[in-house]
Amino acid sequence: MPRVILPDAGDAHVPIHVWSRRPPKQALEQLRVIARLPFVVEHVAAMPDLHVASGVAVGTVFATEGVVVPAALGEDLGCGMSAVRFDVPAARLDRRTLERLVSAVSRAVPLGDAIHRGAGVAVPEALFSASLSTGALQHARDRLAPRHLGTLGGGNHFLELDRDAGGDLWLLVHSGSRGLGAVIAGHHLRAAEAAGQGALPGLRCDTPAGRACLADLGWALDFARANREALLRAVAELVFEATGQPPEEASRLDVHHNFVREETHFARLLVVHRKGAIAAPAQERALIPGSMGTASYVVEGKGAPLAFASASHGAGRVLSRKEARARVAPRQLAHAMRRVVFDAAKAGSLVEEAPSAYRDLREVLEDEEDLVAPLLRLEPIAVVKG
Repeated sequence: MPRVILPDAGDAHVPIHVWSRRPPKQALEQLRVIARLPFVVEHVAAMPDLHVASGVAVGTVFATEGVVVPAALGEDLGCGMSAVRFDVPAARLDRRTLERLVSAVSRAVPLGDAIHRGAGVAVPEALFSASLSTGALQHARDRLAPRHLGTLGGGNHFLELDRDAGGDLWLLVHSGSRGLGAVIAGHHLRAAEAAGQGALPGLRCDTPAGRACLADLGWALDFARANREALLRAVAELVFEATGQPPEEASRLDVHHNFVREETHFARLLVVHRKGAIAAPAQERALIPGSMGTASYVVEGKGAPLAFASASHGAGRVLSRKEARARVAPRQLAHAMRRVVFDAAKAGSLVEEAPSAYRDLREVLEDEEDLVAPLLRLEPIAVVKG
């Protein structure tokens, strides 16, 4: 159950429910900023992977009645996870085969800041058939979509092969809307800043600016999902070459982490904002990844009302990227990753993503036992990072 933080007199008008056993002080201050917003309703919910981020803390969930807050989602709109199972024993892939797969994936998929060269790749017609709210955004879409679709990005984005409890192979993908999401987010943040006041200005959903924001955010989610699909398809082809087995389509999962959508809670239609949090409706499967080198989990949502039917999006950082670079040596990362195949030549740049920079996901799941139920543990055997 969450810890409840009541607002100070004359300060905030809604309480804050925190599922983290050790919430960072700065993140709590960011939550209080949201709890002061006049258009926030019911309460603010903080997931157990809560940590400080630009503007709004990762792990923040809140709702409004008819207001969208562009600054509440970050720039990586629709960032999320996809996963699919292969009907093949993971043990069939020995270390040498996994090393070849990691190298093949690194050649086939643009990583980090890399994008497709030239004209890029074919983009699903459905993504081009929808209109964005301005000519400038549509021009950016037409220019960037073919170059960014099927690219991983950097930071904590990854492609990973895992082994489940039964020994079967899984493929996990973590990515989002790439540069297009940043362009769309920046446009609507500027629109909100021009129309509103305060650090986190909102747009009424019944205004042209609000409707445009919701529509463009929805498009960014569609692009993010298509990006993960393209990544999954590219890596699945390489796995097929190594195993002779295609992915099991019925096992596929896809969840967003940074998004806003209209949902019914407390008997009314609300605009629910999730930054670094997943939707976890009752009996719906979802995916919560660990850190690089540690287990991820397939979970089942419990639809907890106090969390707006949400849950954590991952393990959550305990060290900032700067702190991780200062405290974690490449040799320490290599030791932590000794059972997982990765590009050891990148160890110096990957220390930011070391397992020690993140919470233990088992602790996170303990803190949110009233939000989700773990169904399946997935142990990593190979990982590719940007």
